[in-house]
Amino acid sequence: MLRTERGPMFWLIPVAVIILATVLIGIVIANQGGSDADAQGQSSSSQTDSSGDDVDLSFVEHRDSEEMSAIGDVDAPVTLVMYSDYQCPYCAAWNEDTLPAMMEYVDSGDLRIEMRDLAVFGEESERAARAVFAAGKQDEYWEYHNALFEGGEHRPKSQLDDDSLVSLGEDLGLDPLQFKQDMNSVEAHEEFDAVAAEGQSIGVSSTPAFVIGGKPLLGAQPTQEFTDAVDEALARAEG
Repeated sequence: MLRTERGPMFWLIPVAVIILATVLIGIVIANQGGSDADAQGQSSSSQTDSSGDDVDLSFVEHRDSEEMSAIGDVDAPVTLVMYSDYQCPYCAAWNEDTLPAMMEYVDSGDLRIEMRDLAVFGEESERAARAVFAAGKQDEYWEYHNALFEGGEHRPKSQLDDDSLVSLGEDLGLDPLQFKQDMNSVEAHEEFDAVAAEGQSIGVSSTPAFVIGGKPLLGAQPTQEFTDAVDEALARAEG
């Protein structure tokens, strides 16, 4: 089960650390052109860019063994945190093209992946985020997540209404009544708000955005950038 009490924890982080992280990530985003669309459409700076060398965002790692939106060993040497949106085309492409390569690291015990579902593109995205939360309550977060990004494409707004999302859950074998109840529960809304607050606290204003081994990597990137980032993080972890 996800921890709905996470939200207040973020305000325990020293203000100076949050300000530093926000400024540094903001600089990277600004250097890409400023707008959400530009940030997604352009190749963004990796964690090896000089603007990110000294950034340590490892405090966003939850490493909670009961977190249903995470996969991989809780004690894996490297964690990849992804801020995503279910209407983001680049998030869908990453899920299709790069996630399989990341899963190889997960299977070897070297990587843990923690998803953070945001709503950069509006209320339909929030509804989808609450839907995957509901799927997670029936132990099917990842199956539902992958269905929303099937074929490397995101679903249109017309397929992100309540009825369509419940129907998708039913197609995946989930209890539709329980699913709808969980999707619209106070817990689902609180969880979404906590994730949104976390993203905002470190300056995430567009998707996809990643933190790999504490280092930011933003925007649409080829798979090789992620394998390089994980390899470098593993090297740092090994000392």
